Amino acid sequence: MTRRQQLKNTHYERRVYRHRVAISIIFVVTMISILIARYGQLQIADYNIYKTHSDRNRIQLLPIAPKRGLIFDRNGVLLAENIPSYTLTVVKERLESLDETLAIIGELIPLAEEDIEQFRKRLSRRRPYEAVPLKFRVSEEEIAKIAVNRYRIPGVEIDAQLVRHYPHGELFAHVLGYVGRISERELDEIDPVNYSGTHHIGKIGLEKYYEELLHGTVGYQNVESNAHGRILRVLERHDPQPGGDIHLSVDAYVQQVAFEALKGQRGAIVAMDPRTGGVIAMVSTPSYDANLFVNGISSADYNALQNDPDLPLYNRALQGQYPPASTIKPIWGLAGLQYGMVTTATRIADPGWFTLPNDSRRYRDWKRGGHGYSVNLEQAIVQSCDVYFYELAYRLGIDRLHDFGARFGLGVPTGIDNTNERSGILPSRAWKEEVRNSHWYPGETISVGIGQGFMLATPLQLAVATSVIASRGELRAPRLLASVDGEKVIAPLLGRMDDVPDAYWDAITQGMEQVVASPQGTARGLKAGLTYRMAAKTGTAQVVGIAAGEKYDSSTLHKRNWDHALFVAFAPAEDPKIAVSVIIENGEHGGSVAGPAARKVFEAFLVGEPKTVPTPMDITPEVWVDE
Repeated sequence: MTRRQQLKNTHYERRVYRHRVAISIIFVVTMISILIARYGQLQIADYNIYKTHSDRNRIQLLPIAPKRGLIFDRNGVLLAENIPSYTLTVVKERLESLDETLAIIGELIPLAEEDIEQFRKRLSRRRPYEAVPLKFRVSEEEIAKIAVNRYRIPGVEIDAQLVRHYPHGELFAHVLGYVGRISERELDEIDPVNYSGTHHIGKIGLEKYYEELLHGTVGYQNVESNAHGRILRVLERHDPQPGGDIHLSVDAYVQQVAFEALKGQRGAIVAMDPRTGGVIAMVSTPSYDANLFVNGISSADYNALQNDPDLPLYNRALQGQYPPASTIKPIWGLAGLQYGMVTTATRIADPGWFTLPNDSRRYRDWKRGGHGYSVNLEQAIVQSCDVYFYELAYRLGIDRLHDFGARFGLGVPTGIDNTNERSGILPSRAWKEEVRNSHWYPGETISVGIGQGFMLATPLQLAVATSVIASRGELRAPRLLASVDGEKVIAPLLGRMDDVPDAYWDAITQGMEQVVASPQGTARGLKAGLTYRMAAKTGTAQVVGIAAGEKYDSSTLHKRNWDHALFVAFAPAEDPKIAVSVIIENGEHGGSVAGPAARKVFEAFLVGEPKTVPTPMDITPEVWVDE
């Protein structure tokens, strides 16, 4: 009998089955345990981390730019305002491809290579999820094209913001300066938090000097946005603190009159209130439209300004350094009285030339043949006698001239609340030793005596020095700012000349009055129709040297080598309310060219509107006598 063959081992199969079930249960339990542990870690341990990530995708902290402070003149005329402007911005994190997005935008609206280049620079220094400007001053038509195609360019938005605008264009460009886009260098210097919502900063002028005051403090808001970056609602908002509104001492009407008086000429006019130091007008011509710089000036416009031979970007009022010429003579006359070198009765012979002891060189007077047998101080100021001031400068010496001139603010920055002011030159022995590595010579003192040689001054410095004479010794730092949010600002008093007797001030003022009032005065042509007393001094500064014995002849020179015309004055002489300095490059004659411009400023401020002022073309040559 054969043994039955066993076809199935049920015991073995049950054992295998139990092992497999056990392993499966262990595997499932293990995986469920891991999943529960992971859920626990995500929901409990890492809850705050992932909640923050989630909120970051949904909720953003956006800066709110403060409103920049407005600028007004002394009468409330608006000089700098903020107007709405639209900017195309991009949030890189919400783009699928930056290059593709830029290509699509370029198809919809014109994008200059300069716009893209600047955008990439700004993109490299932005914060995550920060909107970066791509194009400023987007038009309504361009806004419509972007809106219609918004579905193609997620992360691209049109932002409305306030930008700076200067309603008077070129009239106040050299006073206010301008704001412009923040550069990479400036970004390293400013507070990145306070400027997080701002793309502009004061670049030059008053806008830069008072940047902290005008800018304000940034605000912020928490907003909820969708997957495309569009804001759905504002969760929290902290309003920004706007910049302070400021009022200037400048009179817009007087500024306009001064600007028109210089139109078509290269020059500067500065008018000040000698009682307060407030600047009433400050004009430099030619000028430029400051609005060109606000959102970035084009290369073509900038090159045109840079290459203009008349230098419209050059602020002649603060940066132009010119020989003060004869406008300095009243100061040296006062020095002669103060140091006892002369009295009001002292007379000096004037044959038409002056020589130093043991020196045959002749320093000639501007008037061939001189001003008479001898002249006193008043006559020397009235007729601008060079020989008198050659002799006086020699008696005083360069040390006294330097020390006394410094008391009028010459040779150093005036401290005006503006930028890029130059200091001029009030030469001295120490100055020449340091700068020229040379000794001082007596002949150089003679040149300083008539405001020539090494001596240089800005139109602002001449206005300050004239204000010192008008106020009888008060040296004040000139100020453009008059008040902030209604609170007055006082110009600092830098010095007082209490040691100078009133009689000396009377003598100098009397001489300056006679410059206009006397039949021999170098500005007597201004007297016609004058309803107030003006104290003045004319000046003519050489641009190119004239050899000894030769006569100046403008017909043989290029116009840019003609003499500069200068004029300083204050009025009313008995109670000065305004002091003015004028420089007209290559204008040749201080009395007949610069003088009428100054009178128009006086008329505008003192009378209310400029009267008809004679010009050289309106009158016979004998009316004007210019050195």
